Amino acid sequence: MWVTIFSFLGVIIIVILAHEIGHFATAKLTGVKVEEFGIFYPPRLFSIKRGETIYSINALPLGGFVKMSGEEDPDEPGSLAAKSIPVRLLVLSSGSLMNLLLPFLLLSIAFMVPHDALIGQVKVLEVSPDSPAELAGIQPEDILLSINGHSIQNTNDLQRYLYINLGSEIDLVVKHSDSTEEELQLVPRWKPPGEEGPLGTLVTTVSATQVKQSYPFWKAIPMGAERCVEILVLFKNGIVGMFMGALPVDLRGPVGIAEMSGEFARAGVSPFLEFAAMISINLGIINLFPLPALDGGRIAFVLIEFLRRGKRISPRKEWVIHTAGFFLLLAVIMAVTYRDILRIATGE
Repeated sequence: MWVTIFSFLGVIIIVILAHEIGHFATAKLTGVKVEEFGIFYPPRLFSIKRGETIYSINALPLGGFVKMSGEEDPDEPGSLAAKSIPVRLLVLSSGSLMNLLLPFLLLSIAFMVPHDALIGQVKVLEVSPDSPAELAGIQPEDILLSINGHSIQNTNDLQRYLYINLGSEIDLVVKHSDSTEEELQLVPRWKPPGEEGPLGTLVTTVSATQVKQSYPFWKAIPMGAERCVEILVLFKNGIVGMFMGALPVDLRGPVGIAEMSGEFARAGVSPFLEFAAMISINLGIINLFPLPALDGGRIAFVLIEFLRRGKRISPRKEWVIHTAGFFLLLAVIMAVTYRDILRIATGE
């Protein structure tokens, strides 16, 4: 239990700090008055004032905030709304930008930290009729060696590379039972029938050994960058797959994220850092969605102003829309949290 609690707080604090520091730093650098820098949401537990800014720690671990002067009203002193459109876009988008940069650091460290790795061969057990695997000539007992030049050392590698390339042709190198190797071209399916999977590849990892791996920084840094790109593609494919009905809609609230944080923390430092990187990327992208109360919603108002050649939506209307959006967001979080609690209680 304590591992779950502290790992959850660790993940949330890391990604929230990165996000809010982005807003805070760009606001300060561009002359916007920052009234409060808050970790979590009120009620307030602790605060200290330095200069014109209150720094606070609050009770509800649902996010964080940087309260800037005049976010909608340009008449307030030092207001954000009085700044030029490029400055406002920079300040509003900088939180998400930090969340997209942070995983590069976290994943690079994850590759440098000694971690367990399963090294083996991925063997085909069954091939479904009329599947991409069968049509390409893959047979039971074949060994899957690489996808698009990336070696496959366990079933997790296979799954990751398949989901990165859903709907796109891949080059799959296969070792047949007669020891000959062949390069095949296949297209992983978005919507396979039943539980066949993208290729129709019931597989298992054989001849597996668990080893400790770590990489020097000059290798870990490019590997971290590559893994960042992979997570971004997986996120995009996940959204597309949900809209297509190919993947289930699986939203997690604070309780669900806490549960996953504990599982990854127990798996080791490296998996935990990779999980934190994934949460940071998710937060960064979702915050750019053009929805009220999110950064993307505020960015949308600035872009509307630009398209209207400087004509603003009234501060009162904008405030009402963002406030309503904030309470709607809280309602969604509460609904997802209830579902998470119900799922855990019923043992799903």
